[in-house]
Amino acid sequence: MGAAGRDFHNFNVFFRNNPDYKVIAFTAEQIPGIADKKYPPVLTGKLYPKGIPIFKESKLPELIVKHKIDQVILSYSDLPYSTVMSKASLVMACGADFRLMGPNNTMLKSRKPMIAICAVRTGAGKSPTTRKVCAYLRAKGRKVVVIRHPMPYGDLSKQICQRFATFEDLDKHKTTIEEREEYEPHIENDIIVYAGVDYQEILRQASREADIIIWDGGNNDLPFYSTDLHIVIADPLRPGDELAYYPGETNLRMADVVIINKVRSAKKGDIKLVENNIRTVNPNAGIIKADLKITVEDTKLIKNKKVLIVEDGPTITHGGMSYGAGFIAAKKYKVKSILDPRSYLVGSLKATFKKYPHIGKLLPAMGYGDKQISELESTINKCPVDVVLAGTPIDLGRLIKLKGGRSLVRVWYEYDDITKPGLEKYLEKF
Repeated sequence: MGAAGRDFHNFNVFFRNNPDYKVIAFTAEQIPGIADKKYPPVLTGKLYPKGIPIFKESKLPELIVKHKIDQVILSYSDLPYSTVMSKASLVMACGADFRLMGPNNTMLKSRKPMIAICAVRTGAGKSPTTRKVCAYLRAKGRKVVVIRHPMPYGDLSKQICQRFATFEDLDKHKTTIEEREEYEPHIENDIIVYAGVDYQEILRQASREADIIIWDGGNNDLPFYSTDLHIVIADPLRPGDELAYYPGETNLRMADVVIINKVRSAKKGDIKLVENNIRTVNPNAGIIKADLKITVEDTKLIKNKKVLIVEDGPTITHGGMSYGAGFIAAKKYKVKSILDPRSYLVGSLKATFKKYPHIGKLLPAMGYGDKQISELESTINKCPVDVVLAGTPIDLGRLIKLKGGRSLVRVWYEYDDITKPGLEKYLEKF
């Protein structure tokens, strides 16, 4: 059971050439368009010469009964414990065992030093932390390469190992908006990014051009590699989630360093709760308090203007946040009003808002393919606003064309230590 990432990795490292198991199917959730494809023969190995079919997760009970399934392996992340156990109950009611896989069977070994940046929830602030770590190491003269958690939503046979060094590479690999949100900021900083499907091959190639490898995690998933320094981000805007989500709590317990992020926006009591929870389950971890420094390219363009806010997609969809950097910038720089886009939604964006009703007046930067990017563009252009305030890390202007004289204003957010000395203390020791 997966979402086109962890599921493929677990198969590759444990099941692909394992004669003790017969893998019947993958089931897919969260990602549109992935079901009804096949995990291709070029990736399945000699035991599965015809590939392995991918079904919608709703087909799971039928598959268990039809194929007399013995085990179902949950292989995606950022799920509340109630959801995990609900899925377990469904699987067991159909007769099969329900299984979770741990680090010993899923983490690959690197011959180069490895730092992992992970989190307890989606949208906690991993990406700016990764950029901070990369900048520090480069200033020390180290060659840094980032390996990013997978997001292979296209032709899997062409996404085995992808290298992103230029903006042209983003177009060449037909990346989605979600992928661009993670890769583009690194490219802007001249950092090479690897991603794809086969993380053994990715590690092989990345190791040839790196002194140190940075694992840039996705959602709250565990690293795919054994790490030498495990940095985990906690979010006091969602206090308690660090002990209530899978596998975020596992990350928390494994962490060498935990960063309590967004402290300027959080309540003191919530920060204290998160800190106490960290000390309860991982008393040996270093704890840092930090924040995200939010700026816009030109404050005059948004002050006293009617704006549409476009936020980072995963943060406000399955991440569960009701706002992001764009909303904070809008309040900080005193926009006149924020448009509610729900009357102007086109195509699949209507289903997105139905699935995630907490989004409210924000527009997630959804774009899992050309069609959805086109729907996002149409929705934005239908909205009667002066300015589009983009809280997504990418330059939306590269993908969509604004009509009607609207301005596109980007929001930047960067890691900012509150604790002194902060993250650099642990990087220097490393």
